[in-house]
Parts: sequence; structure tokens; C-alpha cells
Amino acid sequence: MNKLAFTFGVLTLAAHAAMAADPAKIDWSAVPATKLQLFYPGQSSYEWLRGEGHEGAWRQVKRGDACVACHDEKDAEKDIGDKLVKGGRLEPTPVAGKPGHVDLQVQAAYDDKNAYLRFQWKTANPYPGTEHQYLRYDGHEWKVYGYPKLDQVVREGKQPGIYEDRMSVMIDDGKVPGFAQQGCWLTCHDGERDMPHQFTKDEVAANALLTAIKKSDVRKYVPETRSDPSDWKTGKPVDEIAKIKAAGGFLDLIQWRAHRSHPVGMVDDGYVLEWRLADAGKDPFGSNADAATHQPKYMWDEKKVGYRSITAEQLRKGDHFLIREQNAVPFDPKAAWKEGDMIPDYVVSREDAKGSAADNNAIASWQDGQWTVVMIRPLGLANADDKGLKAGGVYNVGFAVHDDNITTRGHFVSFVKTLGLGAPGTKADITAVKLP
Repeated sequence: MNKLAFTFGVLTLAAHAAMAADPAKIDWSAVPATKLQLFYPGQSSYEWLRGEGHEGAWRQVKRGDACVACHDEKDAEKDIGDKLVKGGRLEPTPVAGKPGHVDLQVQAAYDDKNAYLRFQWKTANPYPGTEHQYLRYDGHEWKVYGYPKLDQVVREGKQPGIYEDRMSVMIDDGKVPGFAQQGCWLTCHDGERDMPHQFTKDEVAANALLTAIKKSDVRKYVPETRSDPSDWKTGKPVDEIAKIKAAGGFLDLIQWRAHRSHPVGMVDDGYVLEWRLADAGKDPFGSNADAATHQPKYMWDEKKVGYRSITAEQLRKGDHFLIREQNAVPFDPKAAWKEGDMIPDYVVSREDAKGSAADNNAIASWQDGQWTVVMIRPLGLANADDKGLKAGGVYNVGFAVHDDNITTRGHFVSFVKTLGLGAPGTKADITAVKLP
């Protein structure tokens, strides 16, 4: 269990959120659990599902049939993932030893103020995935150290695989066409990172939409933001996209991050529209690299933690969070830095997190090889970039787990499910229990 992060999260929850229930004291044994299989999707994109390569099903997908209309047999997700992860047309660069699926237990509850989503899953490694990339001093300058396992530099052995564990939830309130049937595959497209026909820097620089929104790569998007949903380059004008957003045609995306939100008891808040965007305000994490000097902005406070940097030998031996208001001090470029010294590439802060981006809280722990994460989301959010959950509502949801130092398509995903907050008379895959 990450004692520092758990304790700090509980304290800040009390300080920053008015809660009808104490989330640390909810009796989860009294809340029904739904067991799901999440599977490895490889490069099964929106385009592949609608192409002839998706033999025997592409016509049904194009006409809007649900994925589970075909994949409805027992252990379907396990069978798909275990096949794809080994390599082939949908996985050109398989990761050695990676399982094809993970079992996820989901529980849900709510009270007058919040929804509580509890997740449990076993990790692939015998340690919590709380490490993220670092800035490493090579004797002359500070350079990024550690990349996700799918990156070429890791596959070639030039960099170690270092990436945080994540638990993600995508939420639709019925306003995104097709999501109730095909879930997050609406957002996963050729051209995105680690997908077929990945973007080039020149293509991004020449793209009117990405230039207008100041983005340097291609990430998730919903089909309605493109004149041709299968071609990311065909972005609609920003004023048309603004109308789609105002009509609720976006997906809420909340992500618990084991390095960048966990240590301050938070879940970051974003959404998917023309890109995978952060909510208005400020996330609980930010870059620790100074764009001008290429040096860290902060280092650990040696008086408080006993060191100002670590080395590769200390990775995964304790918590290595750099928390601005708790254990960080401004970087001292004149300190006697040695080759191999490492400082986190991200600094996290509860105090700096603001606005709609700072809506969600969390309590999490890792014990006996298992993460337990409780996401806490206020009911009735009215922000322009949020889906406002309410008692009696039913929502389409998709779940994803990032595990074993990997990101992008290397995650595990669910077919779309339904979440009901009470919703008497309505059958949902997951029904939240009203707390006393």
C-alpha cells in the first residue's frame, strides 16, 4: 500500500470536497460487485471494424450493430485478447509476456452529493506501477529517461519501460451517436499514436484543425468532428465542433493515474471531442522540465525525504512522487549533480489543481498484488466539459486499465456497459447502491 499517497489523499479529500459519506468508511461488502473481463484490443480501430478485414462483421458494424451482438459468448473478451496479444495483423509489435486480458471488479454507490466507483484488479507485476518517466542527468544535460513499452526505443533496448498504471472511465449520456453500441472504438482511429498509418509531424503541422487547437499529435476523437470519420485530417471548423460540444456530443473521460493523480488523492478530468482534451482549469500534474533550460523545475527536498534525486537502482523501491507543496523545492542547478541522477519528469500538486479539471477525487491502495481504486465524482456537475451524473440516470460507460508500463493501444478495454445510479425499473449492467 502507498501509505503516503493514501494518507495525503484522505486529508485533502476532507479539505476540498463536501461529502455526505466518508469514502474511506463505505461498507463495500454490502455493495454488489460486477466482474468484467477487459481485453487487449491491439490495433482494432474504428476503420478496421468497418473494413473488410473485420471478416463476417464489418457490414453489421457499419449499419450500427453492437459489438456484443456477435461477441456474446462466455469468455469472448478473454479469447479475443489472448489471441490478439500474441501478434498478427492487429498487433505488429507484440510485447513479450503481456497477458491478453485482465479481470476487473466494479462496484458503484452514490449519496446526495457524489457517485463512488470502486475498481479492483491484479497487476501484472509484483509491485505497484507508480513510476513514470524521469529526467536523468547524463553528465552534461538532463534528458528523458523511461518510455512506454510499445515505444521503439524500449523495444530496441535503448530505454527502460517505465509508465504509470491507470484506470479510466469513458462516460456517455446518450448524446454521442453509436457509443451505446460500439463504445470506445468510436474514438480509436488509424493515424493516432501507435496505430496504423500513424501521423507524421508534417501532416500535423499542415492540418488546419490541429493547428487551430494547438496540438502536435493525433489522439482520440469522436466521428462527428470529421467530415470523413475515417480520416483524421478532415477536421470540421472549430465553430462547428463548438456546436457539437454545446449539444453534449462529447465523451467524458476520467482517469486515475498511479503517478500523476494518485499521490494527491485525485482523478483527472477530461473529455473526447476533436481530440483527447483536458477540462478547463488545471490538472493535478504538470511538466517538471523547464522549456528554456531543459533542466528540472523542482527537485526533492533533501531535508524532508533524505535525498534530492534517485538513481535507476532505486526504481520501484518505495514511493517516488514529487509533490510541489509537500516534498519539493526549486531545482538548484549548482548542486553537485552526478551522472545517473534522476528527478521525476512530472510534478503533482493538489493546491494547483483548479476548475473543472479538478472535480474528481480518489482513494487508492495497492496490496497483495492488487489495486483498489475508489473514484469520487460529484453529482450534478454543470460544467460545459462534463457529463453531469444524477440519481436515477443511466449512462453508457467504457472501462480501461493500463498496466505493466504501457500506454495507448497497449491497455485493456471493455465492451460498452451501462451504469445506473439507482434507476428503478431500469436494468443496467452495473447498478449503483444508494448509501444511507
